[in-house]
Amino acid sequence: MSEEANPVEGTPLIKPSSTDHPLHNAVVEACRTVYDPEIPVNIYDLGLVYTIDINDENEVLILMTLTAPGCPVAGEMPGWLADAIEPLAGVKHVDVELTWNPPWGMEMMSDEARLELGFM
Repeated sequence: MSEEANPVEGTPLIKPSSTDHPLHNAVVEACRTVYDPEIPVNIYDLGLVYTIDINDENEVLILMTLTAPGCPVAGEMPGWLADAIEPLAGVKHVDVELTWNPPWGMEMMSDEARLELGFM
């Protein structure tokens, strides 16, 4: 992870996503194919993907969290996400990093996720 994207002592520093990059929409759609096995909503709409950073060399850095630090798939989910993104045409490399700052909350879910889970 680049120096500027590292959190500073308890202060979250989440870079904005590279929404203007030509690969952004494809990466988002790939994120939507990954599900937490305990929740029937994809991790993107759950709000678990904090940042999608794509540089000029088409290297993708994902900063994500999980619903809880004790999540049983904590060690596997970053790999699942990388596996979903790596096959995309043009992607050179994928790095998925977990963060717990800021902690995930239900307010981070999309309206679609809230509707799917019966919170609307």
